[in-house]
Amino acid sequence: MARVRLSVAERREELLRAAIGQIEARGVAAVRIADVAAALGVSNALVLYHFSTKERLVAAAFTYAAEDDLAHLHKVLGRRTSALRRLRAAVRWYAPTGQAKGWRLWIEGWAVALREPALRDVTRDLDRQWKAAITEVIAEGVAAGEFTCADPAGAALRLTALLDGLAVQLTSYPGAVPRSRAQQWVDDTLARELGLAGEALTER
Repeated sequence: MARVRLSVAERREELLRAAIGQIEARGVAAVRIADVAAALGVSNALVLYHFSTKERLVAAAFTYAAEDDLAHLHKVLGRRTSALRRLRAAVRWYAPTGQAKGWRLWIEGWAVALREPALRDVTRDLDRQWKAAITEVIAEGVAAGEFTCADPAGAALRLTALLDGLAVQLTSYPGAVPRSRAQQWVDDTLARELGLAGEALTER
C-alpha cells in the first residue's frame, strides 16, 4: 500500500513524533537516525533531509514535546472557572500520578541537557514558562481572595520541584513511592502553599 504524500510540515511532525517515541523507548544516547526511519518505514536520507544531524533531530523533538505540553497547560489554565480549580487541575495533570505523559522523555532530557547547550535551552525554557504560568494563576487567586500566598513565584518553584522530584522517583524506581501517597503529598503541599485546609482541594 502506497504511503500518503505528506506536506513538508506534516512529514516533519511525523518524524518528530517518531523521534519522541524512540527516545522514550531507547534513551537519547542509544537512539539512532535509523531507529526513527525504521519506525516510519522511511529512509535514513529522508530523516537527514529534514534535520541533517541526530543532535538537531533530538533538539527539535524536545522542542516539539515542550510546545505540546505548554499548549495543554495553557488550555487547562484558560478554563472559565476559579483560579483554585484551574491550579488544582494543572498540578494534578502535570503530577507523575496524573495524566501527563512523557516523564521518561523529560528525565532523559534533563540528563542530556547537562552536556548539550541546545537541549538545555529547551528544557530551561519549558521550566521557565511552566513556573510563570503557575505563578500567574496563583496571583490571580490571591487577587480574587480565593486563597493567600505571599510569594506566588516561590510557591510555583516549590511545587515544580516537588513534582519533578516525584516524577524521578516514580519513573526511575517503580514502587518506591505508592502513587496514592505521592498524590497526597502533592495535595498537601498545594493546600499549604495556598493557606487552605486540605478539604478545600476536593470541594465541588
